[in-house]
Amino acid sequence: MIKNRKRLFTKLKIYEKDPKMAEPLNNLKILIVEDQHDARALLRNMLAELGVTQIFESGDGREALQFMDSASDFVNLIICDWNMPGLSGVEFLRQLRSTGADMPFLMVTGRSDMNSVVEAKVAGVTGYIRKPFSPKQLEAKLRIIIKKTS
Repeated sequence: MIKNRKRLFTKLKIYEKDPKMAEPLNNLKILIVEDQHDARALLRNMLAELGVTQIFESGDGREALQFMDSASDFVNLIICDWNMPGLSGVEFLRQLRSTGADMPFLMVTGRSDMNSVVEAKVAGVTGYIRKPFSPKQLEAKLRIIIKKTS
């Protein structure tokens, strides 16, 4: 019986959290681009719960472009909704990439069709998350993006 317990604990150690995954996200400086106030507030709260302290917000793509023109040094990751009036998330991404900006970009959307995924990829998206999502799913996406771009 003791041998089985010892083996069980050995197996459990294999599944412990990877220390690299436990790194805090508080070094992220995130710009949220979302036209719906409630969705923006929800995303801001999720990020704050994950330890992100530097969060900037924009209500649309045009405003986000203006912000990035003047304050791009303040941001090292963008989380953007796809469907917004005026300038959509993917149009914002295209314009941003045309300026040479290469910071990670997480597209938030309800779309899951292959054409949309391909369109976002061609535009230069770093990651893609489908609504609705949980804080755990958001954290996983952020960590994947950080790992991919480090």
